[in-house]
Amino acid sequence: MSDATGMFINETHTSAAIWQYRVEKMILEGKTKYQTYQIADVPRFGKSLFLDYNIQTSLLDEYVFHECMSQPAMTLHPNPQKVLVCGGGEGATLREALFHNTVKEAVMVDIDEELVDMVKVHMKEWHQGAFEDPRTTLLHTDARAWIQEHKGANFDVILSDLPNPHEDGPGQMLFTKEYFQLCHEAMSENGVFAMQAGSANENYPACMACCIKTLQEVFPYVAGYYGIVSTFFQPWGFVLASKTLDPMAISAEEINARHAARGVKLKYYTGRFHQACFTLPEYLVRAVENEGRILTDAEPFVWDA
Repeated sequence: MSDATGMFINETHTSAAIWQYRVEKMILEGKTKYQTYQIADVPRFGKSLFLDYNIQTSLLDEYVFHECMSQPAMTLHPNPQKVLVCGGGEGATLREALFHNTVKEAVMVDIDEELVDMVKVHMKEWHQGAFEDPRTTLLHTDARAWIQEHKGANFDVILSDLPNPHEDGPGQMLFTKEYFQLCHEAMSENGVFAMQAGSANENYPACMACCIKTLQEVFPYVAGYYGIVSTFFQPWGFVLASKTLDPMAISAEEINARHAARGVKLKYYTGRFHQACFTLPEYLVRAVENEGRILTDAEPFVWDA
C-alpha cells in the first residue's frame, strides 16, 4: 500500500457529516496497544497523522494547533521554568514549550510508548528534536495517575494535550473537575494550565463549554480561546486557566516583548492576535451558558457525535 492513489480515509465528524481525505501515498500504518495509526500524504495538507481513522495533525497547519496548545500559557507565565506536557504524542507541544529559553525542565507523560517511538522516526517535522533536548524527561504512563503522585511538584505550566473524551475511552477522566484539581495541586503558586478542549464550531461546542464551566470551579482565572485549524475543517477550542494571572490583562506589547526576550518566533499566536484568539463568538458564549455543565468522574463528558 505504498502508492495508494484513489484511496480515501473517512472520518465521521458527526452523525450528519463525514470528512473525506484523499490519500496520495500511504507512508506508514500500524497498530499499538492503544490505537491504530496511519501516516499519509494528503493533497494540500501534506504529511498527515491519523489515529483510529481520525486526522490528528498535518504539515499544513500543525503549527496553528500546537502554538495555541502551548504559547498562550507559556507566554502568560512571567518566568516558566518547569513545564509538564500531558499527552502530546507528536512532540510538537513539547517543542513549543521548549522554545522558551526560560525553561529548565520539561516532563512529557504520554501513555503510548509505541506511538511515540514511531513519531521519533517518522514525524521529525513535528518534534524537531524536542525528545532529545537535555531539558526533556519522557515518561510512558497514565498522565492522571502520574500527576496524582506529584502533588506539590510546582510546575509553572501544565499543558494538557489529551485525546477527546470518547465513549468507552480513557480520555473521559482527563476532562473532569477531579483531574483539574490534581493539576492545580501539582502547580506552582502562579501556575498556568492549558488544554485542548475539542471543537469550537457551532455544531458541536458542548465539550469546550463544559471544560470552561468545570475549570471555573477550580481556578480563579479561566478563558476559552480557539485556533483556525484547516486540517480539522473547523475552529478548534482550547481553555487557559491560572491561579493568579489574567490572560485578558496582558498587553500585545508585553507578549511581543516576552517572545523576543525568550527567543520565541511564532507564526500564529502573536501579541497582535492575542485578543482575537480569546474573543469567543457569541455562539460559544451562549454554549457555555446553555450547554456548559460541571464535569466529574461520576458524570464525565462523553464525545458521542
